[in-house]
Amino acid sequence: MNRTILVTGGAGFIGSALVRHLIRHTSARVVNVDSLTYAGTLGSLADVVDSPRYVWERVDIRDRPALKDVFDRHGPNAVFHLAAESHVDRSIDGPAAFVDTNLVGTFNLLQAAREAWSADAGHARLQNKNAAHPFRFIHVSTDEVFGSLGETGAFTADSPYRPNSPYAASKAGADHLARAWYHTYGFPVIVTNCSNNFGPYQFPEKLIPHMILCAIEGRDLPVYGKGANVRDWIFVEDHVRGLVRALEAGRPGMAYLFGGDAQRRNLDVVRAICELLDGMSPAPDGRGHRERIRFVADRPGHDERYAIDATDTREELGWSPEGTFEEHLRTTVAWYVSREDWWGPIRSGAYRGERLGMLR
Repeated sequence: MNRTILVTGGAGFIGSALVRHLIRHTSARVVNVDSLTYAGTLGSLADVVDSPRYVWERVDIRDRPALKDVFDRHGPNAVFHLAAESHVDRSIDGPAAFVDTNLVGTFNLLQAAREAWSADAGHARLQNKNAAHPFRFIHVSTDEVFGSLGETGAFTADSPYRPNSPYAASKAGADHLARAWYHTYGFPVIVTNCSNNFGPYQFPEKLIPHMILCAIEGRDLPVYGKGANVRDWIFVEDHVRGLVRALEAGRPGMAYLFGGDAQRRNLDVVRAICELLDGMSPAPDGRGHRERIRFVADRPGHDERYAIDATDTREELGWSPEGTFEEHLRTTVAWYVSREDWWGPIRSGAYRGERLGMLR
């Protein structure tokens, strides 16, 4: 029996990478549940949309009856939950949407999935522990739930939760709901937390694509504060491979952390982008792109540093990131330089590069 895998947020950045990976590298049938908010685009799925194993359901996870209908019709035996409001700056401007989607939406999905898993008639295959593919619910989260690190140390699965932004708090709450559904109902949940993702198809409100496009468009490159904040970067394809391993080999009730072993200051990331673009897309005036770096007012409550210790995940799942940050950054920059067909419509509509997250 082949799996039917439901992916929420499958038209988003990580979600679409996961859908593409599942269609290309597995025999699974994939049901993409995505309501197409501002950050979702079906263009990210153009390579797999014609596959007979791919289905899109335009459903909002805040709509519980619609979710129940999706489970009734498709009978998935695995769920990857990625649908979320995910940008810290937007959570500062409008936290309500983050509570509604990340908390209430996660609750709705957990309930719909648990009801399908535990139902007697019509869904017995979902609860058959001896089936080739026992049911799993993979709840995909972020390292931001753990708060900010100082100059040393790294997050592990045992790190305490200390979220500092409305976004991180909403994701922390969703993590706690997922764990509660495992401990209370025996529902087979696996939680994953990842470091900062990057790669092709990322919505340009995030640091790396935002800087690439600002440079291509000849704009200033706004760096928050002094650019000293440190992030651990993971290439999206490495993360997606990890998620699939969590489905294949992960144990319900466990948490697995995925990091790229690539801690970099934000300023150093921006400078690296500038150097790549000096060769791939030189400024018309002949100036180096680094000359347009501008330091701007910092984000309120900006976490100082994130880092992940993925030792346990590597050992248990047999997973590790492949390639270097520099190699993947080159790939990413080259993709944006060549894919104005993808980002051009976004730049002219959903997000024009304006500053978000300023207290008013």
